[in-house]
Amino acid sequence: MSLKERVYSVLVVSASEKLNTSLLAMLPEARYSPIQLASSISEAKRIWSDRSFDLVIINSPLPDDVGTRFAIDIGKSAGTVVLLFVRSEIHEDIRDKVAEYGVFTIAKPASRPTLLLALDWMTSTRERLRSLEKKTLSVEEKMEEIRIVNRAKWFLISELKMDEPQAHHYIEKQAMDRCIQRREVAEEIIRTYS
Repeated sequence: MSLKERVYSVLVVSASEKLNTSLLAMLPEARYSPIQLASSISEAKRIWSDRSFDLVIINSPLPDDVGTRFAIDIGKSAGTVVLLFVRSEIHEDIRDKVAEYGVFTIAKPASRPTLLLALDWMTSTRERLRSLEKKTLSVEEKMEEIRIVNRAKWFLISELKMDEPQAHHYIEKQAMDRCIQRREVAEEIIRTYS
């Protein structure tokens, strides 16, 4: 699937109707859906507790908080890309605080081309995070398979008095002869002897 075919969920945290209107015009539903709006950090936290989003855009300050702590907390969560709009006079200080957590910052006011570029950066970063998530899952799945195979080997060692190389060879041979994965053979052994 190409980047242009992906659909990203978006949470916009902003008390500014003007910015909300501008952003919504730049976020076509075919590419960004669902889009949820929150006008305060407390409302954004409630929404976030129900579901996560691919992209979070925060227009600082908000009525109940500046938003940097929320941006950092969301930035720490896997898979979410955060953009924080801050006043130009404090942009550098805020950027220094949040950059290490993967939070993008833009000084206000920002032009439409700058916002569109920022959205491109955010979607590219989200795709990078998505590929890392897949790699992490495959490593975790492989580790789980190794644990299951090792457990099956211990059953073969204790129940059939095989040594470790024999148990390993037995599982490998069964998987090859039957054209199934080692994990399936191991799970059958575990069911048989447990």
